[in-house]
Amino acid sequence: MAARKTQAKTNVSAEELKTYYRDMLLIRRFEEKAGQLYGMGLIGGFCHLYIGQEAVVVGLEAAAEEGDKRITSYRDHGHMLACGMDPNGVMAELTGREGGYSKGKGGSMHMFSKEKHFYGGHGIVGAQVPLGAGLAFADKYLDNKRVTFTYFGDGAANQGQVYETFNMAALWKLPVIFVIENNQYAMGTAQARSTSTQDIYTRGEPFGIPGEIVDGMDVLAVKAASEKAVKHCRSGKGPYILEVKTYRYRGHSMSDPAKYRTREEVQKMREERDPIEHVRELLLTGKHATEDDLKAIDKEIKDIVNKSADFAKESPEPALEELWTDIYAEADA
Repeated sequence: MAARKTQAKTNVSAEELKTYYRDMLLIRRFEEKAGQLYGMGLIGGFCHLYIGQEAVVVGLEAAAEEGDKRITSYRDHGHMLACGMDPNGVMAELTGREGGYSKGKGGSMHMFSKEKHFYGGHGIVGAQVPLGAGLAFADKYLDNKRVTFTYFGDGAANQGQVYETFNMAALWKLPVIFVIENNQYAMGTAQARSTSTQDIYTRGEPFGIPGEIVDGMDVLAVKAASEKAVKHCRSGKGPYILEVKTYRYRGHSMSDPAKYRTREEVQKMREERDPIEHVRELLLTGKHATEDDLKAIDKEIKDIVNKSADFAKESPEPALEELWTDIYAEADA
């Protein structure tokens, strides 16, 4: 990626900046802890970490309002935390325990929160895109001025169902923001080798869907673009596409050695483009916080994450009878 360049930044207060720093740090530390628990054998199956991409979801959530919905792929822990889901419940679900959001039956890729309007976590590549349009269709029908954030990656952008969804969303002017989290390697293939267009957001143009590219390593740039997209959707103008250029530091999943890129490339991104360090610099150079202030935030976050790991370890595994719950919708009384 090119050197950092932020356009159309919104004015933010010192407190807002601290909030973004804290929220991104929570995701980073949580994912690091999840990686440790996976290595210890306490998390089974697949585990897709969000390390490096924190500014994307934190910037987008900064533009959301109560009642807005979100749906995403299997790299979803960061989205859960950013929309306010309890770290204890998320970690317990990762470890398959009763205290998890899906009572230990869903794991990493199948967590939901009706309270926080989080509709998954989906393991099938691109499957969440038409579902996101369906959520937005309900809001259009109800005329409640809500917006749905539908996240998918650069790899999923080549799925046919994405373009069927673009067509319907444009026809019906659905209030949905299609967020392409372009980490440039999909599951393990560089974008240049898998995608014919350099700028993926332009694929919405044949359907009349406007969009833009955003620096996904800069939370303020993401927030500014998100506010523009949200305003477009809430005003009844239909869908919008944000292609957010980001970068994951780990492999596709915990089992991926990521040999398709060099260690030097990853290290360069960490040193020059890290989204958390960028906000840290803004806080310090703007005299919005001291080193001691930031150390206190870091300690607070580590305590939260450690407690979530302890909660997960102490929570019992689901009882056998739990397999038969939540299968059918409850009949009206």
